[in-house]
Order: sequence, then C-alpha cells, then structure tokens
Amino acid sequence: MDPRFGRTPSFVLVDAETGEWSAHANPAATAGQGAGIEAARFAAEVGAEAVLTGAAGPNAYRTLEAAGVAVFLVQGGSAAEAAELWRNGRLQRATTATVPAHAGMGRGRGRGAQGGGRGAGGGRG
Repeated sequence: MDPRFGRTPSFVLVDAETGEWSAHANPAATAGQGAGIEAARFAAEVGAEAVLTGAAGPNAYRTLEAAGVAVFLVQGGSAAEAAELWRNGRLQRATTATVPAHAGMGRGRGRGAQGGGRGAGGGRG
C-alpha cells in the first residue's frame, strides 16, 4: 500500500461482503496540484464507503468527509491485509487530516526549484 492517498498510483475497491475487488488507476496521481481532492472525488465516484490509507491531507479528508466516505488508517501491508484488518474492526478511524497539506508532494518526482510546497520561496510578504 502506498501511504500517500492523493498520489497513490491506483486504488483497490473491495466489496466487504463478497470479497470481490477491482483495481482503478488514480487519475490524480500525477496532478500538478489538487491531487488529494481529485483522488477523494474519484474514490467517492467509484462507490467507496471507506478509504483505507496511510495518510490523508486536509483537502482529501474534507472532500471524503463531505462525500460520506470514512477514512481508516493503515500502516503498511497489502490491500488484502488492510481489508482484513478493516473487516475485523482493527483499524483506527481518522477524525481529522493525518498529515499537513502537500505532504505527499516531492518523493522523487522532480519538483526542482519549485520546492514541492516545502517552503522554498513563494513568500507572501
């Protein structure tokens, strides 16, 4: 499992009752900005009722919450392992964002001099 919700390459949608699953490419994975919001919208559109993730930033969390999609925290493992933990009630439900805004940016994706939202310039003052 990729710990970054908005930038994960794909999502696995699992039917909790039947165990059937399908994989979906994340259309927001390479977005210049707004990946968390777009990924959250996509998850809601494909029918997710819960998201199991390592982290959700404030924009993604608010978008999921507004769509009625619960967020549960997972620390590594496979999608199958995460689904099993969720079915057994062993995952903590997030009640707020779990990382600051833009936490998933960078990660070797060549942000260069822009700083990837990590404070390199862009002062407001």
